[in-house]
Amino acid sequence: MLTDTTKSPYAKVSPIPFGQISLKEGFWKTVVDRTTAETIPHLRHMFEEKEISHVVENFRICAGETEGSFDGTDFGDGDFYKWMEAAVYAAAAGKDEKLLADLEDYIALIGRAQQADGYISTKQIIAEREGKGAARFANINDFEVYNFGHLFTTAALYKRLTGKDSFLKVAEKAADYLRKMYEDSARKGEVKTAVCPSHYMGLMELYRVTGEKKYLELAKLAITLRDSVKEGLDDNQDRLPLKQHEKIIGHAVRANYLYAGLADLCMEETDAEYLEVLDKVWKNLVNQKIYVTGGCGALYNGASPYGNFFTHQLVHQAYGYEYQLPNTTAYNETCASIGLVFWAYRMFQLNPKAEYFDLIERVMLNTNLAAVSMDGKKFFYENMLRREKELPYKLVWPLTRSEYILSYCCPPNLARTLAEAAEYAWLQGKDCVYTGMYESCEASFHLENGAEFDIVQTTGYPFEETIHFAVKNRTPEVPASVRLRIPAWCTQAEIEIDGKREKLSADADGYAKVEISGCDEMEFTLVLPMEVRLTAAHSYVEETTGQAAVERGPLVYCAEGVDADGTPLAELYLPLKAEFSAETDEIAGQKFVALRGKMKRIVYEEHEADALYQTLRVKGFTEQEMKLVPYYAWDNRAFGEMRVYMQVYYG
Repeated sequence: MLTDTTKSPYAKVSPIPFGQISLKEGFWKTVVDRTTAETIPHLRHMFEEKEISHVVENFRICAGETEGSFDGTDFGDGDFYKWMEAAVYAAAAGKDEKLLADLEDYIALIGRAQQADGYISTKQIIAEREGKGAARFANINDFEVYNFGHLFTTAALYKRLTGKDSFLKVAEKAADYLRKMYEDSARKGEVKTAVCPSHYMGLMELYRVTGEKKYLELAKLAITLRDSVKEGLDDNQDRLPLKQHEKIIGHAVRANYLYAGLADLCMEETDAEYLEVLDKVWKNLVNQKIYVTGGCGALYNGASPYGNFFTHQLVHQAYGYEYQLPNTTAYNETCASIGLVFWAYRMFQLNPKAEYFDLIERVMLNTNLAAVSMDGKKFFYENMLRREKELPYKLVWPLTRSEYILSYCCPPNLARTLAEAAEYAWLQGKDCVYTGMYESCEASFHLENGAEFDIVQTTGYPFEETIHFAVKNRTPEVPASVRLRIPAWCTQAEIEIDGKREKLSADADGYAKVEISGCDEMEFTLVLPMEVRLTAAHSYVEETTGQAAVERGPLVYCAEGVDADGTPLAELYLPLKAEFSAETDEIAGQKFVALRGKMKRIVYEEHEADALYQTLRVKGFTEQEMKLVPYYAWDNRAFGEMRVYMQVYYG
């Protein structure tokens, strides 16, 4: 979900205005093109089908155009708005007039479904019409405010990208209704926390696109009122006043949306205590509660770890204890990792440090891409790090991707995030530009100090280690610089200018500065050597004791049973000094770099696969060749085993 912080007083950097960046042939253009051509139309079909989701049908019933009762999920409205955001961006970027016209039709339908007082939530509107006595905002798990928030976000984006007011009018009426609800709650002292608080970010975007301060004040009121919730829960992060938060807890999507919205507020009105909260919970997450793939929210169901015997609460999709990171049962809901991208993106704008984009890139290239199949039409709700062919227990969600999931929040969330991938390539400050994710693209910059120039970025990243930059159309009399992100995984970065290559060191923020003043054109190449490395987790991560993951550059790799010649993955060990060769491979018509090397296979004298305990009797080890594929490419061939972490052979 994009932001427009160009005028935000406490944002140190801001995104490039829409239309000033375009993708060139390369990794991310392939992803975006697939999202536009396959994922967005597929999701539209799912939302249109009465027998599948019933989402668009609910709006038609509310508008009085068809008859029927509400069906589907309580948050279907919001999920449809997320799809609309993906479609808006794709249509505007691709100048797809037919899709833009179709979006206008959907906006008109939503406007007809909206009540005269501004209220818009199909479940409640239909229930009221049927005389079922559904009370508005009575139950936070009806997701009304969540639906409102995604409406605000998409309407603001639609205005920014098309200049049209049609959706903005719907959103402003809804926001005015929401303001009355919050003001009434404040007067009565009967405050509820909205789950998955997308409206914090949504209201901030309404403020930024309209300039109406009432939306900023409403966002601030909504956040402040959290502290008035009675008998709050860790599940919703409202058991403690917000300024007392020190650890990330509870439902992962709700937490990440909360802190993303708080970061948005801090870009408009600085608050030292809120900034301290953001820093503390961020560090708790990245230092102790995140997976190597960037997945987060480890637990299907778990008690809040910070209460006592009498205050423990059931939390689903949860952040658990520090280092509590199981693999087979890893939840890692896709919406949580997407929310983490939103949060990190805003943290970077508050304080441009490479660590935030290191994480954005890790999440986007690993968990987010793994959440969608390589044909763009099947999805994971949760993102495990280990899959067995059979389990002696049943997990909540399927072990393979599905075209439609009852909780369909993740696919449209993923679609909008991937459709907007170009926006993560660059951000700009007053007199400099920052690289975000490395992508083949062309961008035009018009900086606050008057500097103007274009940069063409060409790369085979994330598989190739070189990123070439060509600066063109420069206004040489105005000083400017390019800040190159040096990923934390890279220990020997280099830069090549005029045929000379030298080492490049990052500053304390993880960036290296390249001056581009004094000339109208220049070229340079960033080199980020990509050695294969074995990554071990902290000893407190009990499920990975004696194991390691394989990484190359920003990509996490995994082993799949289909590449193991029938050998159970539990019998394969990574040699401590394993040597892997990079080779071009292909799945579903998409090329990537696979890793091939020799593993050690354990040979037992005697072994009972299903025994809980047994005497260990080992003959020794043999060698077996094995191919590893990027984690994002797994589950696109035969159903079978998968492991990110493998046992290490120390012999």
